[in-house]
Amino acid sequence: MAAETKPAAASGVAGEMEVEAYRRLFPVAFLERHLGESVRIDARRLREARPTTVALGAVSSAHGSALARLGDTAMLASVKLEVMSPPAEHPDEGSVAVEFHMPPICSPLVRPGRPTDVAPVISKALEDVLTSSGMLNLKDLCLITGKASWLAYLDIYCLNADGSLFDAALISAVAAFTHLEIPLVSVGDDGRLFTVGGNDGKNKFELVNREKRKLTLGAIPLSLTCALHKDEILADPTSEEESIIETYVTVVVDSSDRLVSLQKLGGAVTCMATIKECISLAKERRRSLREILLDSIKAMEVDQTE
Repeated sequence: MAAETKPAAASGVAGEMEVEAYRRLFPVAFLERHLGESVRIDARRLREARPTTVALGAVSSAHGSALARLGDTAMLASVKLEVMSPPAEHPDEGSVAVEFHMPPICSPLVRPGRPTDVAPVISKALEDVLTSSGMLNLKDLCLITGKASWLAYLDIYCLNADGSLFDAALISAVAAFTHLEIPLVSVGDDGRLFTVGGNDGKNKFELVNREKRKLTLGAIPLSLTCALHKDEILADPTSEEESIIETYVTVVVDSSDRLVSLQKLGGAVTCMATIKECISLAKERRRSLREILLDSIKAMEVDQTE
């Protein structure tokens, strides 16, 4: 019996090697073979997003942080607050600075010492969405009108790049601001403001803000990227799918299902019906991501009470 199983095992290994060789040599044909059966390479349905998780408070040294995973794509977002002088044109507002990082550990395509082209593009897109959506009320970041306000540094680190990077970065950023707690602040003898930690600080110093508080968030933006191949729409593409397919549409909608932004990259002009379907899928995805965010907040509250 043992002798009979060896050829079968060898045949199985050889078959797997042939499939993998075909996958590498003819990636488009391999993809289309799956699409012909209405399934993705990773066994998902065409319009199905990957499993998503969000964990708040991932960085203890930050004022707000979150770890988000979309399948194998992982993003770590951290928000740190610093006191600054407000801009002259907006003396009662704070500011936000966004930086997206792609260290070499996130992908074999990222080389040490060579910044990727995509990182500054995602940084700018994130900053535009966070400000244009109305999620952040910059007046909430004001301490003393005309004298002091908060500068919120949002740093997002891509820990693993397996497609849909903007979507993962955005939900990690939203979650980090959800977790953000504004610290207590006092004025020193030299007139400079400094943060105060612990209950003892409340008694020792005269405080500018009387209690720690959360930011009041407005309409929360969330996104979905769709890869378009011929007549098919593939939601939340992996890096393998992104390397094969030329056309993408990223849709951002807010908590009222209002369209915040729509960006199309590469490929020929797509018909409006396809764009509308991408928007519809983004609205469905927004609702599921909202539930995931709410679950992460509940999980954090449970941890704090234990």
